[in-house]
Formats: sequence, structure tokens, C-alpha cells
Amino acid sequence: MLNRKELDPESSPGAAFGERLRRLRDERGWTQDELGARTGYSGTHISAVETGRRSPTPRFANSADKALGTGDQLERQSRAVRTDALLEGFPEYVAHEAQAAEIRLYEVGVIPGLLQTAEYAAALTAGTVKRGAITPAQGDERIALVAERQASLNRTPFPLISAVLDESCLRRPIGDSALMDAQFARLVEFAELPNTVLQVATFDMGVRRPLSLPVTILTMSNRSIMSYAESAQRGHLERETAFVLPMLTAYHQLQAEAASQAASVAMIERLRKGTP
Repeated sequence: MLNRKELDPESSPGAAFGERLRRLRDERGWTQDELGARTGYSGTHISAVETGRRSPTPRFANSADKALGTGDQLERQSRAVRTDALLEGFPEYVAHEAQAAEIRLYEVGVIPGLLQTAEYAAALTAGTVKRGAITPAQGDERIALVAERQASLNRTPFPLISAVLDESCLRRPIGDSALMDAQFARLVEFAELPNTVLQVATFDMGVRRPLSLPVTILTMSNRSIMSYAESAQRGHLERETAFVLPMLTAYHQLQAEAASQAASVAMIERLRKGTP
């Protein structure tokens, strides 16, 4: 085949995964587009994973396992693919997020990934690349993962999503005014969905604020719960009910103290108009 990139599976875990994916696809006589159609991804995405230009997310690996009939072999192999662009623990969280029945999130400083426009995500990532914290390729991976996470929400039944944003998420400008206006419009659209709740934790909450750091709490279809939080070095997925329940209680208290959805949307609309 012309322009077919040769892979060295010994060069990296990503190359090993790509070589195996290509081999499994070839054994079935499928093109990249055909495998893409069976997994819900584009042929271009399949190509990028096969050639090591894009790391396989847990969701991608799981979809490939189902399409290829390989049990959980690819999903398990994907765990060995080092993903420097993402905090340790985050890929594992994303796999659960894609299956959660309810998602409760609290964010500080930036609009959370599930609610970001593509332009906001790109501008935020560009800043991280410019600082030298990640490479351009890793930046592309982050942006692609934001899109994948948002796409995973389009499932039946649609998950219930409660989002509480610290006021700093709205006040911090990312990109130009047009970009922020589009992002604010995205938040208003999110609030109008039938299975979502959007609230703002305003600065004047003061000591009534029960949470000070970002956290996400997932409720799975079997009603089990888990929480995810990050430090500067890593993310931590907590499954022990004894530790998650106090976090869930604090989240309910946060919702009670935060502005109502109507008041929150009104604040966003004032910011769009340049009104404090």
C-alpha cells in the first residue's frame, strides 16, 4: 500500500498499540474507514492512532474491542500508553464518565471541558503549549479528548448533568471578546437542556462555600458513586462510598448556596452585554 507508514512496536507503547490495531484490522480485511464506522470514529482518527500520532483513550479502546471482538485486550493495552498531556488518573475517570447516569461537577477558574466550545478549548490549550507545559501534539490530544467527552454525552438515556461554576470561571477571559461571547452562549444553551442544571457559585458566598477545589461526582447506572479530584501532579478517582458520600453532601450544600439557574443565566447574559 502506498504511503503506508511502517511501525516499530518496540519504540513506544503507543506504537505497539497502533501496530496491534492495524494488524487486527488487516486480518479482517477492513479499511480504516470501515473500522471507523464500526467504532464511531473517523478513518482519519483510526489512522492517527495506528501511526502513534494520537493516543488511544479508554473509550476508543473499548469501542475497538467491541468492533474487533477482542474482549478487553485493547482497553487493557491502552492503559500502558503513557499520556503526558493528561494527568495520571484522568483517562480512567473519562472511561467512567462516558457511562455515568449522573454527572455532578464543580469547577474553579475555567469553564469545564464538557461545557467548552471548540474555540475556548483551543485557546486554553494554546496557552498551555505556549508556556511549554505540553507539546503541540499533546495539545491536539487534549482538544480531541474534549470533543470525545462531549460526544459521549449524546447517548440514550442522556445523563443528568449538574454543573456549578465558580464565578471566576466566567470572569477569567480566554481569547477575545467574540470567543467569550460564544462560550457564554454555549452555557445558556446548556442550561436550557431538559436534563441539565447550571448554577454559579458567586464570590459573595464567602464562608458559606462548602467546596473550594474542583470536584466531579459520578453516579453510575447501578447507583454506585465515585468522585474525581485533581492535585497539581495527578488526578484521583475515589470509589469508596465512605469517602464519596461526604463529598456528595458538600455538593448538595454548594447547590443550595449557589445562585439559582435563572439567576445564573441572568448573570451570564449581563456579562455578554458587558454589564457587571
